[in-house]
Amino acid sequence: MTDVVVAGGGLAGLVAARHLAEAGRDVTVFEDSEQVGGRVRTAHEDGYTFDRGFQVLFSAYPAVKRELDVEALSPRPFTPGATIARPNHRSVLSDPLRVPTAAVETAFNRDVRLADKLRLFTLQRELAGRDPEAILRGGGKPISDYLADRGFSQRFVERFAAPFYGGITLDRSLGTDSAIFEYTYKMLSEGEIFVPAAGMEAMPEQLADRARAAGATIETDRTVTAVAGEGDAATVEVGSETLSPAGVVVATDPATAADLTDVAGITTDILGCVTQYFALPTNRAPDMGKRIVLNAADERPNTVAPMSAVAPEYAPEGMELYSATFLGTPEDDDATLATAVREALGSWYPAASFDDLELLRTDRVPLAQFAQPPGFRAGLPDPDAPDGPVVLAGDYTRWSSIQGALERARRCRPAH
Repeated sequence: MTDVVVAGGGLAGLVAARHLAEAGRDVTVFEDSEQVGGRVRTAHEDGYTFDRGFQVLFSAYPAVKRELDVEALSPRPFTPGATIARPNHRSVLSDPLRVPTAAVETAFNRDVRLADKLRLFTLQRELAGRDPEAILRGGGKPISDYLADRGFSQRFVERFAAPFYGGITLDRSLGTDSAIFEYTYKMLSEGEIFVPAAGMEAMPEQLADRARAAGATIETDRTVTAVAGEGDAATVEVGSETLSPAGVVVATDPATAADLTDVAGITTDILGCVTQYFALPTNRAPDMGKRIVLNAADERPNTVAPMSAVAPEYAPEGMELYSATFLGTPEDDDATLATAVREALGSWYPAASFDDLELLRTDRVPLAQFAQPPGFRAGLPDPDAPDGPVVLAGDYTRWSSIQGALERARRCRPAH
């Protein structure tokens, strides 16, 4: 008999299954789709690699270091920093201590004044000595207010912070809790952001392999339709089958978790994005390096990433692959969004021609993160909130990130 049922084969469910199996529990994961991964998905078509939405891994995340064999993922890192782009203008902002070759470009960057560069350096040094968990317990004000309180100029906010952290938090207004800014800035300063050579889905595939190696069973195309717990007993319905495990881990998306457990406080305030993928012949492509390009003029699109420059495996030989991300859920059709991307790129790189820029794919992701306004953590549900030996394992019990999902799942221990 199954000792523990895990509902959901996303990052949290896979990590929870592995640790429970390693602790000697008989674990079965039920995933309702054909493959594991949850929100982390990758498609491979015609020699291209398309992640579902622009996603990256932070190598400095403590849970990434603990739960993943990063080297086995063949990481392809972005160059630290970013390119700030406006019509007929580009500049580079980077950490000269980590990328000495960009020191001159950063020093002469007129989009970010010297005083703001010094403030960034000071903040980096301050955060280096702080415990990540203590950072998450802090916050309490919007990122915009936090930056203003530290003396950062409006120019810095508009040209760098809004598009860069808008991309991280899916909130260009910078209304997200400042703890998220401090935590992610510390992680960016202490590690790399990268994609696996085979795409982001290589991460949950590795987690699934580790869970199976520990003894867990993973069944795909199996939907958990009901969960009930009372006292020391639990029941789980999977299709027409009813199971009575000793414990249940609910590691689904927030809406499904709320339906299965009736726990109040599971967030329904979600943030989405639209990511488009484009191809351009290499011999006609501008040199973007391996940095994310920020739209400092407006948010259409918010960012463009040179995916194949970072990970050559993402495109066939002789072609370049770019991703462009729009924040929110714009109602414009795919062609209209693609036109906005072509116009933006043409204004940023006027010497290049984007007539042959081909739209390959559009991913509309309604649930990419949940909203994290100031003080959001006080309203998050407790993992033990469901009745009986049932626990919640999603990132919505901690904070919306890969780190949040991996960290919370490791601590799941259904009582029985």
